[in-house]
Amino acid sequence: MYKALAAALVLAAGPVAAAGISIEVEGEANGTIAIDLYEDVAPGHVAQITELAAEGAYDNVVFHRVIEGFMAQTGDVEFGVVGSDMRMAGRGGSSRPDLKAEFSERAFERGVVGMARSQSPNSANSQFFIMFAPAPHLNGQYTVVGEVTSGMDVVDAIKRGKGRGGAVLGQPDVMKKVTVTE
Repeated sequence: MYKALAAALVLAAGPVAAAGISIEVEGEANGTIAIDLYEDVAPGHVAQITELAAEGAYDNVVFHRVIEGFMAQTGDVEFGVVGSDMRMAGRGGSSRPDLKAEFSERAFERGVVGMARSQSPNSANSQFFIMFAPAPHLNGQYTVVGEVTSGMDVVDAIKRGKGRGGAVLGQPDVMKKVTVTE
C-alpha cells in the first residue's frame, strides 16, 4: 500500500527536476538562463546533456538557428563552436551515440526545452532548443528534457536568424559557459 501511495504521489506531482543547467549567454542577449532538467521524463537525454555540460562541451557553442515566435536552437558541439565554420553549424553533434526518443505527454509550451534531431526520431545527440511560444505540432514528436525556470528575458533577447531556416547570420549569440546545477 505504501509503495502504491508513493508512486501515485510522484505521478501526481509531475516531472521531477533531478538536475539542471545554468547557461551564461553573451551577444545581443546577455545574462543567465536556468533550466530544470526532467530525469524522470527523459533520463537518457538528461544524462547526455549533463555529461556534456560537465565536460565543458557546450562552452562557447552558438545559438545557430533562431526563429522568431518559435525557438532558439543550440548545442552543436562539433560545428557550432565559436571560431568554427558557421556554415556547418547545426549539422553536428557529440562523439557519443545518438539517443533513442523519449517522448512524453509534456507539451511544447513557452520555455520548454526539447532535443533537436534529424528526420529520425532516434537521432537526437547534443543539440537542443528553447521554445519562445507554444508549438503543439511538436508534441509527441520531439523529446522534452526540461524547462526554463529563470532567464526567459535572456532567451527572448537572443539574436534572431535571418538566413535560410532561421540560420543566424554574422555573429550569433553564444553559450559562453554551461554548468550543471543541482
